[in-house]
Amino acid sequence: MGETALGAPVLEMKGITKRFPGVLANDGVDFTLLKGEIHALLGENGAGKSTLMKILYGLYMADAGSIRVEGKDVEIREPNDALRLGIGMVHQHFMLIPQFTVAENLVLGAEPTTGGVFLDMKAAIKKVKQVSEHYGLAIDPTARIMDISVGMQQRVEILKALLRGAEILVLDEPTAVLTPQEVAELFTIMRNLRERGKSIVFISHKLKEVTEISDRVTVVRRGRVVGSVQTSTTTVDALAGLMVGRAVELVVEKGPSNPGDDVLVLQDVYALDQRRLPAVKGVSLTVRGGEILGIAGVDGNGQNELVEVITGMRRATSGKVLLKGTDITNWDPRRLSGKGVVHIPADRHRHGLVLDFTVAENMVLQTYYKPPFTRGTSLNWDAIRHEARRMIEEYDVRTPSEDTRAGSLSGGNQQKVIVARELSRSPELVVAAQPTRGLDVGAIEFVHSRLVKARDEGKAVLLVSLELDEIMALADRIAVMYEGVIVGIIDRDEATEEQLGLMMAGAAGRGGR
Repeated sequence: MGETALGAPVLEMKGITKRFPGVLANDGVDFTLLKGEIHALLGENGAGKSTLMKILYGLYMADAGSIRVEGKDVEIREPNDALRLGIGMVHQHFMLIPQFTVAENLVLGAEPTTGGVFLDMKAAIKKVKQVSEHYGLAIDPTARIMDISVGMQQRVEILKALLRGAEILVLDEPTAVLTPQEVAELFTIMRNLRERGKSIVFISHKLKEVTEISDRVTVVRRGRVVGSVQTSTTTVDALAGLMVGRAVELVVEKGPSNPGDDVLVLQDVYALDQRRLPAVKGVSLTVRGGEILGIAGVDGNGQNELVEVITGMRRATSGKVLLKGTDITNWDPRRLSGKGVVHIPADRHRHGLVLDFTVAENMVLQTYYKPPFTRGTSLNWDAIRHEARRMIEEYDVRTPSEDTRAGSLSGGNQQKVIVARELSRSPELVVAAQPTRGLDVGAIEFVHSRLVKARDEGKAVLLVSLELDEIMALADRIAVMYEGVIVGIIDRDEATEEQLGLMMAGAAGRGGR
């Protein structure tokens, strides 16, 4: 990206240290933000990026270190202190009330009134329109949050910070929930804000995005700053090496597939969504042992419902699901698990883990009722912990111990717990839905290598991903889903991004089984 005229420091954090039980989250971190710059804070999940910014925003108190804003020493004990200093934060998980309108959310806590008593919604709507037009953030003030897209909800969060006078904006993993089109729109907004003199901290682990949008990059690894560079003078490979402390294979290493017999066969499968509307419409496909079949498509085209049918979480209304010739249509998840179907779910918090359980307990969620983990009516904790320690080592799960709460691990390590639990059970079929969503480059490399290993061991792997790069890198064959229908199946060697993009928009492709 082009060079930008940058000003003096607006923010200086010196020697910031923060400890949690068993974890040194920030270890003497220095960070400087200049006037009118987009400064990326890059690092793996759990590296300490968000902790540092939560200290800046007053959500945590540092154990040591100092903060200067506009050259003055400040003490930030709560978010109101940060807001008074012109610091606004847009969190990864939005803090909006879905039933309220955009305007109601934006003025919450600072409501304009008439006579000092009654809420003046006309004034609120007028104010929102003025600020949104000033910053080029077009949005309908009267729309309900529940009725607008995720990208629009993020605009509301940014507007909320600007309305409260933010000069420094902290965006915490802002692209994690956006479509590629929404990411492009966000970057346009960020550039507009920079041109108007705002200073932005962009927390991310996505290398391509960091190099596209930032002026400078500071890389954090295991709680420490390991490098701070001008974006224009570095490369994606160099940043990846700084992030994980070693050379990272950004390209998946895999040989040609050696497909065997049919493992999963879908025959004219139909299913409804939550609203009882058709979501899967006559899907037929086959996944063979020793291959990865990728399903590509824009979000909301029936992929989630199809995965839920295959894994027993949603009923098929008609059609058949066969596993090695056995009809498993509408079997429940435990019965499918016993038959050799394993599932890496798209939402690891809702469907993959019990966050209040320990790592060891989560490792045996699918097998706790079987020997050696159970003895009669009681659990064999020695066997459970022994198995957990074995999987922690084999799958490189970074955790203080097997007794650590799963909810306290980073996203990448939570995903490793799921991958370890599922792939260690000698599956026939691996259903991997969005297996690297929200993960950093090191964790992505790990998950990809494990899926390829499962394929090379003769397992059938069904990969569902919204990331076309991931599908292109891993799949041996690619099926494209549009409006609940498979519009075509192509061998990976013959597929191009342009062709897949057209199919994802509904253009019919080449048939296949």
